[in-house]
Amino acid sequence: MIWDTLVFWHWWTLGTLLLILELLVPGMYFLWMAEAALVTGAVLWLFPELGWEVQLLLFSVLSLASIFAFEKLIGRKPIASDRPLLNRRAAQYLGRTLTLEQPIVNGMGKIHIDDSIWRVCGEDCPAGTKVKVSDVEGVILKVERID
Repeated sequence: MIWDTLVFWHWWTLGTLLLILELLVPGMYFLWMAEAALVTGAVLWLFPELGWEVQLLLFSVLSLASIFAFEKLIGRKPIASDRPLLNRRAAQYLGRTLTLEQPIVNGMGKIHIDDSIWRVCGEDCPAGTKVKVSDVEGVILKVERID
């Protein structure tokens, strides 16, 4: 049977393949499985008489343990960013005071901000009214009239 002929370099090859797969697929799970395969290969190198059942059990336990440890220690901590609103463009406008170029009619209107035109909702206002962005709902900015 093929399982009876497993040697340490088989595990190291699997570990290398899992590392390559980690480069292609994001998520960091293959990294920890690769680590488990490499450690299993090292244990088998030290103790070559281990049967395939023990090898597979060791690989499984190490994989699960390292993935759970990663999730517990690292995975739940968000990465701190110096620009947390980078991909939340509408949220960047919260609190900003603007002047309407077009009126808000029936609660809806449009406003020109920097290089974009945004939909706004709020109380009906004529063009030239100063408004403040108070909230964001999807891609619609909620504005309040400033008197």
